[in-house]
Amino acid sequence: MKCLLTFSTVFLFFLVHQLYGQNIQWHQDGETYTVLESGQLLSYQMPQAKPQVLVARKSLLPPGTKDTLAPAGFILYEKEQKVLLFTNTQKVWRYETRGDYWLLDLKSGSLKQLGRKRPPASLMFAKLSPDGTKAAYVSEYNLYLEDLASGEIKALTVGGNRKLINGTFDWAYEEEFFCRDGFRWSPDSKAIAYWQMDARKVKDHLMINNTDSIYPVAIPVEYPVSGEAPSPFRVGVVDIATAKTTWMQIPYDTRWGSYLPRMDWTPGARELIVQHLNRKQNHSRIMLCDARTGASRTIQEERDSAWIDIMPSWDQDYADRGWDWLSNGSAFLWASEKDGWRHLYRVSRDGKQETLLTKGNYDVIDIAGIDEAGGYLYFMASPDNATQRYLFRTKLDGSGGAERVSPASQAGTHFYNISPNGKYAQHAFTSHRSRMTREWISLPGHTELSGKNPVETVLAKADPNADMEFFTVRTADGVEMDAWMKKPKNFNPKKKYPVVFYVYTEPWGQEVKDQFGSSENFLYTGNMQEDGYFYICMDNRGTPVPKGRAWRKSIYRKIGLVNIRDQAMGAKEILKRPYLDTSRVAVWGWSGGGSATLNLMFQYPDIYKTGIAIAAVANQLTYDNIYQERYMGLPQENRDDFLKGSPLTYAKNLRGKLLIIHGTGDDNVHYNNVDMLINELVRHGKLFQVMPYPNRTHSISEGEGTFVHLSALYTEFLRTHCPPGGN
Repeated sequence: MKCLLTFSTVFLFFLVHQLYGQNIQWHQDGETYTVLESGQLLSYQMPQAKPQVLVARKSLLPPGTKDTLAPAGFILYEKEQKVLLFTNTQKVWRYETRGDYWLLDLKSGSLKQLGRKRPPASLMFAKLSPDGTKAAYVSEYNLYLEDLASGEIKALTVGGNRKLINGTFDWAYEEEFFCRDGFRWSPDSKAIAYWQMDARKVKDHLMINNTDSIYPVAIPVEYPVSGEAPSPFRVGVVDIATAKTTWMQIPYDTRWGSYLPRMDWTPGARELIVQHLNRKQNHSRIMLCDARTGASRTIQEERDSAWIDIMPSWDQDYADRGWDWLSNGSAFLWASEKDGWRHLYRVSRDGKQETLLTKGNYDVIDIAGIDEAGGYLYFMASPDNATQRYLFRTKLDGSGGAERVSPASQAGTHFYNISPNGKYAQHAFTSHRSRMTREWISLPGHTELSGKNPVETVLAKADPNADMEFFTVRTADGVEMDAWMKKPKNFNPKKKYPVVFYVYTEPWGQEVKDQFGSSENFLYTGNMQEDGYFYICMDNRGTPVPKGRAWRKSIYRKIGLVNIRDQAMGAKEILKRPYLDTSRVAVWGWSGGGSATLNLMFQYPDIYKTGIAIAAVANQLTYDNIYQERYMGLPQENRDDFLKGSPLTYAKNLRGKLLIIHGTGDDNVHYNNVDMLINELVRHGKLFQVMPYPNRTHSISEGEGTFVHLSALYTEFLRTHCPPGGN
């Protein structure tokens, strides 16, 4: 149950949006980048980075209309002479991936809409062929081809619908594997490889809309819960001349089902490369498929006693992306935890040779860039402090060790957008003492290009007495966890203060990060420190912090047990401090953090007296199969683990004050979790409060006044049942 709205997640989204939110696209030469600013495209030549108008706003006026287009995104093609613009966007579950596409030819100035015969705002993932003569896109679950010269549109697939999906994905693949764009042009522009998902046997979850009409309306979502088989997949290669599809002969487990989360073309050949996962996601195979015959063969495989993470699960740059190819396609970059740490390997095209590139007892956090001409791989890591992140580089041939590129004087969290030639990068820096600051640098020297050194300037002005304190907690079980704490203003150690613990705890979120504002409570109305609260957060075992495989995977088949005990034992140690009031201890969280809140309130009622659980999973058997089975196994084999980790099992133990908050339109963590929990609490005579938000999703963000109401409700409940101030 991924926490989509923890503060850390919100802050990271804001930070990355500030860094990359302008939709930066580097030109092929690596010396220029283009951004969308104020409705027009501006290009910047490095290193001076002075803007030049590439596409003026007036160029975006469709013939015969009065209003210029308002692009939400763009893609440059053919040496930056054609621009594909994405407009009129519509949300599909999490992101706005459906809309209208317009093609602007910079030489002729012509502007025309793709898919004019298709319904408005129905196109998805439009992209031009490598030879620039055609476009392909998905519309209403089918794949279409459009000739750019004639405007002729041809269907490459037929019969697509909500249950038989071509070129995109079902709910579970999108949510858990980050798969949205489901087709790839061949390098020779003669074929397209695409996924087909068959969700016809996947049961629908029905969300009920009770407010927008007199009669309730059922909204179906194909949603395979834990224990249910996934949607079968197929990968086809369609010849654009004949519209004939050749299906790849990729093995599929007809009993349990299996997954194919990644697919792409190999360079310079009519061949596909795919990653195949078994149902438990602990056996990965990389396969090559002949695009002409469909024949496939395995070139590399790996097994894990717990699970295997796909690359987008820890490096979001790889969502909807394929492989990093090296040496003209003779090798590719791959990641594995098989030696106990997440490391990067150079793997030959046939899989027979493998070279470890990142050596040492540390985890690769993110792949930052590849400078193949210079022979270097850039990556993010933090060997000495799991709350921070720094840029390193190492040789692409595997010789030598990791060399830190981020300056030693800049302790905190770094982000980089590196040019294709490895010469320049947009750099963003933040720490708990300093706001996010951006600058342009040259690499590998990390030299700031303007001469103003904004990051160093911000650091020089940073308050050395910031009110956020980092520390470690060692529990009676010998587990040492990173933590942060915010003390009340005018703290008096002779008084006793209430404590609010913020939790997430599951394999999807790290919360203890050295980032500005990451300890702010975005739901609290007012200032917790001025009101007299201690605010504390810990990252337990199982959270995705860079502490090695054993740390992250110790939670396997024990979500709801290991993470909950770590949090409770950590709280027990912290509460030994004489200035903390053990009668005023609150805990709250969202999604996985909501589940943790329930488990902590139910399993450790002696510690936690007040809880606010938002969008929580009460019964692990209700959550989707890809996520829950990855970390818990299969209910058919170890159902007791699912029950032992579910808050529902321990609801009878509630003694404190509990507020349950949930959106009835939550397609991620369904509202039936609330009803199940209510029944169990009522059965045992437990008193509690519930706030359902009609038709709101997992983010509880829709509808006028929603956030203000949610914040007020949260704050009032906390202040009433865990009163602030030192006594």
